[in-house]
Amino acid sequence: MEKNNIFEDRPITMNGSNNLLQIQEHMYILDNVEKPNVFRNMFPYSEVPKIPFNDRTVPHNMPKEIWITDTTFRDGQQSRAPYTTEQIVSIYDELHRLGGPNGMIRASEFFLYSKKDRDAVYQCMERGYAFPEVTSWIRASKEDFKLVREIGMKETGILVSCSDYHIFLKLKMNRKQAMEHYLNVIRECLEEGISPRCHLEDITRADIYGYVVPFCLELMKLQEEYGLPVKVRACDTMGYGVNFPGAVIPRSVPGIVYALHTHGGVPGECMEWHGHNDFYKAVVNSTTAWLYGCCGVNASLFGIGERTGNTPLEAMVFEYAQLKGDLNGMDTTVITELAQYYEKEIGYEIPPRTPFAGKNFNVTRAGIHADGLLKNEEIYNVFDTEKFLNRPVSCALSDTSGLAGIAHWLHAYFHLDAAKQVDKNSGIVKAMKQWVDEEYANGRVTVLTDEEILACLDKVCAAQGITDVKAAL
Repeated sequence: MEKNNIFEDRPITMNGSNNLLQIQEHMYILDNVEKPNVFRNMFPYSEVPKIPFNDRTVPHNMPKEIWITDTTFRDGQQSRAPYTTEQIVSIYDELHRLGGPNGMIRASEFFLYSKKDRDAVYQCMERGYAFPEVTSWIRASKEDFKLVREIGMKETGILVSCSDYHIFLKLKMNRKQAMEHYLNVIRECLEEGISPRCHLEDITRADIYGYVVPFCLELMKLQEEYGLPVKVRACDTMGYGVNFPGAVIPRSVPGIVYALHTHGGVPGECMEWHGHNDFYKAVVNSTTAWLYGCCGVNASLFGIGERTGNTPLEAMVFEYAQLKGDLNGMDTTVITELAQYYEKEIGYEIPPRTPFAGKNFNVTRAGIHADGLLKNEEIYNVFDTEKFLNRPVSCALSDTSGLAGIAHWLHAYFHLDAAKQVDKNSGIVKAMKQWVDEEYANGRVTVLTDEEILACLDKVCAAQGITDVKAAL
């Protein structure tokens, strides 16, 4: 007998979030198109990409627990000279400290291709830390799966590109062939007792409901069959994702996360967002993924990664604190120590205006700002940077610093308490201001160095018969 009701065979389940019965309205099956859908209306290669809207919005759904995962030793090594084994182990130790006792940095992924990489993996695993868990990134082959198992890893990342750009134009397959290939590889991984982390590369140019959701439904079947977690990492490989409510998929981050969770059946704890910064949206897109149901955000220290880089790990530390109201045990002073390690031991110069880590992050040059800092540092400092980053707010001296800037520099450099605040009208400050003015009157265009300022201070104090500089201040 012909069925009249299209919903007749579809199960009714209880929604744990709103405690209402619900029915699955659509069944998403693979759309095995003959020609690739490259969304040319959104991505006209000879023009700037478009951001269309249909005003279909999805609800916020931030999980109770959210966390950070790290790709410093994988994606972070694809745009710079490789780290040495010793550097990897040292950075891993610091990530453990930064993540704190509650394991806010949940995992860190490693290459296994070279002996150097494997040596680093063994040494990091010997540390015995529960977090970050040491995971890998390998080629999709039986030999590599066996290597992961021999090393003793419980999880590995596998590349499963999901846009037609990759499926048709790179792999030279159609969607059905690609899906079957990926599922066979993932099954082989599960057969080895290893939990696969499926990297859905280029998801922001993929057919979400014609390919990605049907693929995720198959992944969740494998998870149930083998009783091992199958994780899904949504990779915004080209940085096309946007956080705007009502934007059209595949560019909509809320829409992608909603589709993976609600229609693809992927639990929030099995979902990660991996963003790139091509359009300056890596941080906001990662935060948006949290807000709409993704438990994990994948990031790299100081945003170091391919092209424009990845989501900066340190940024997500402070995004978490702003969303949750606390740091959940994270030690943010480690960020400063890591920045110093990168510059002194690795020789990597962090761009000076980089938030939280750059040399000029909490340094002001304008005299009017320095005057405000002298009165109350909250006026021009984002938070207590001395408490959270071991970095007191400071001033760089130039021709615009004025008396207040010099006074604040002295106050910060000598770590004077509030009761001994330097008077901007003191004889020492006025004499130093005269020297600063002369420097720039003679054609100087660069900021004064600490060494130059200290030399000037010594001369000024000597001329005034002062032997104890700090006491005189």
